[in-house]
Amino acid sequence: QVQLVESGGGLVQAGGSLRLSCSASGRTFSRYAMGWFRQAPGKEREFVASISRNAGNTYYTDSVKGRFTISRDNVKNTVYLQMNSLKPEDTAVYYCAAKETYSPQMIYTRTAGYDDWGQGTQVTVSS
Repeated sequence: QVQLVESGGGLVQAGGSLRLSCSASGRTFSRYAMGWFRQAPGKEREFVASISRNAGNTYYTDSVKGRFTISRDNVKNTVYLQMNSLKPEDTAVYYCAAKETYSPQMIYTRTAGYDDWGQGTQVTVSS
């Protein structure tokens, strides 16, 4: 099991930027594919972005492509989500998640595919 702590959320105007961080501890971080999800009030948790163990593969939901960038630092045990050109519809609690995998290239997009979750960080985009 890996422990995950998100940070970097906040209130930003539409068009602004935020960078979320997720710090991992407890297990070897490089053994995990990582993902970002979000959940808006009254809605189900949805996939945002994922990155493979070796950072060679990334994948994004269509609504954030070209605006968000997922990255990781396996020395700092941290995964990041750079969010640019934010829109009010990006408002949600953002969660990072970890999936232990033998494959260095695999990415995962389903909520059920992840083993460990952080507590979430609120992102609010005002219009």
